[in-house]
Amino acid sequence: METKKIIAELKKYKNVKNIAGMARFGITGKNVLGGPNIPTLRKMAKVFKKDFLAKDRHKVAQELWESEIHEARLLAGFLDDPKLVTSKQMEEWVGGFDSWDVCDMVCNNLFDRTEIVFAKIPKWAKDKREYVKRSAFTLMAGLAVHNKAMADKDFVAFFPIIKREAIDERNYVRKAVNWALRQIGKRNKNLQKEAIKLGEEIAKMDSRSARWVAGDALRELKVKRLKA
Repeated sequence: METKKIIAELKKYKNVKNIAGMARFGITGKNVLGGPNIPTLRKMAKVFKKDFLAKDRHKVAQELWESEIHEARLLAGFLDDPKLVTSKQMEEWVGGFDSWDVCDMVCNNLFDRTEIVFAKIPKWAKDKREYVKRSAFTLMAGLAVHNKAMADKDFVAFFPIIKREAIDERNYVRKAVNWALRQIGKRNKNLQKEAIKLGEEIAKMDSRSARWVAGDALRELKVKRLKA
């Protein structure tokens, strides 16, 4: 019943004009309502977190995901409890990603806070599906920002994966590979140095995509040198 009420509330924000605008920015997929926007969804999730116990939030989040409504899936990622997320759930959800914003919001607000994430990154990076592969690098970028406990060596361990997949020509993959390299390099001075070194190696690869990934990342990483 709670899930039905939430979906009914989401549908009040339906905006056909926004759907067309979102599509121009690559936000597509099934059952797009065109609203509410991300700030509003975050506020809704914050309220629901106060109203529901963790196990209830987890159940509602799963039901929202199963609705296949674009905005409901975004809300599910904000609402769920990472401690209750299972490996099976992660595989089901990542297999259902059909838009870059759902991929990025779920990965960087839920999946990157789970303990299972470290097993998923190398697996998903080898996956042939565009949004599944994007998820691996989105998670690297998210961890670089959110996970303060990770050591530099843990991020350097991602470098062979970044280098290997930099040749992927698909837009949403190569942008995520670039994102991962940039965010890791911005974490601290040591990782900036290591990321620049990796970027220079990637720039020499015989791949247009790899050269773009490296060139864009190096422009940002070399402009502002970190002090610590």
